[in-house]
Amino acid sequence: MTISWYRPAAVTQQPRRVAVLSVHTSPLEQPGTGDAGGMNVYIAQTAQEMARRGVEVEVFTRATASDQPPVVELAPGVLVRHVPAGPFEPLSRSELPAQLCAFTNGVLRTEAFHEPGYYDLIHSHYWLSGQVGWLARNRWGVPLVHTAHTLAKVKNAALAEGDTPEPRTRVIGEQQVVDEADQLIVNTGVEADQLVELYGADPRAVRTVSPGVDLERFRPGSQDEARDRLGLSRDAVVLAFAGRIQPLKAPDVLLRAAAELVRTRPELRSRLVVLVAGGPSGSGLDQPESLKALAVSLGIDDLTRFLPPQAGDGLVTVYRAADVVAVPSHNESFGLVALEAQACGTPVVAASVGGLPVAVDHGVSGLLVGSHRAPEWAEALAEAALRRRGELADGAVRHARRFSWQRTTDALLGSYADARGAFRRAALEVAV
Repeated sequence: MTISWYRPAAVTQQPRRVAVLSVHTSPLEQPGTGDAGGMNVYIAQTAQEMARRGVEVEVFTRATASDQPPVVELAPGVLVRHVPAGPFEPLSRSELPAQLCAFTNGVLRTEAFHEPGYYDLIHSHYWLSGQVGWLARNRWGVPLVHTAHTLAKVKNAALAEGDTPEPRTRVIGEQQVVDEADQLIVNTGVEADQLVELYGADPRAVRTVSPGVDLERFRPGSQDEARDRLGLSRDAVVLAFAGRIQPLKAPDVLLRAAAELVRTRPELRSRLVVLVAGGPSGSGLDQPESLKALAVSLGIDDLTRFLPPQAGDGLVTVYRAADVVAVPSHNESFGLVALEAQACGTPVVAASVGGLPVAVDHGVSGLLVGSHRAPEWAEALAEAALRRRGELADGAVRHARRFSWQRTTDALLGSYADARGAFRRAALEVAV
């Protein structure tokens, strides 16, 4: 499989300081619950890597508790600023648009305490942040680079059963950001096409930069030791899911497939374990209770173990303990879980949607499934976990090593340089 990477020219306009906007979730939050997920990892990892290159990064996020310090150092050269906007409590994404004015005011006030030109560039993440970035861009006279992470029109076209469609407010807001941003960063060529076809984005403004994986943390290790830590039998057949528990992520698909496996291969019942690590999120606030109820109704509650969201080494342990990690999402702009699991030497069975065909090399590092039906998933899981596990595990490690946050950051800084150069040329043209 060929991976299309954005290859920038030599970086001659590396910014001194970047303002990163992440209104609805903080890089300090634990991925796997609430609104925290792959975007948090992306922001934290690229910010730290930029700081190592001498670029200061300041991340603006909404304060959700009165005892949060105004500024937290995530790492040397990376600050997280908690901006008061609305009540000091978590708010749903549907409630956040009403707080964008207050959040924008906090961002602009912070910059006003510095000399003009303090920030060289704005990078907004998700459409809510893009709305703030659009206004700050015009006020500060610096380019706006935007990463959507997910798109409303794409999500609504692949809506999970029982899930809530994204509102028209978001569709309109996304369109405004696409129209105003100087550059749009996407994870895959598929996402680039979606921006152009569904939102009318200028193809010249779109850059494809694949996310990476922390290859120091996520690496192969002892499966036996990982299973001992989790209290799992060493000869178990372990199918794992890691991530936010919500309809979009479709953990129910794994449970239904596991039930199908037990039905068609009853000899597996004594060995099969379904491991679900994550917390409720978004329209899945009734989960994992409803997921537990589903396990009962399918007759596999005795085979299913629920773990809270796992951080750092805990997540590595889950990946290493598994024979296969399932990523059955109805939509994924990329799928960092798939990449992390493969880096640990665990094959992945994933839905063939969004960016997952890039994150998973079908037949080499894992398997892609073209539907969400239990029989197809059961067959793919059996093939990956029972028949081809060793072969796919080797391919998984090789595939994951093609991705790194260093490479992602190289491409981002090249993209920033292009955006700054184009912005400066446009300003000169207007002046003339």
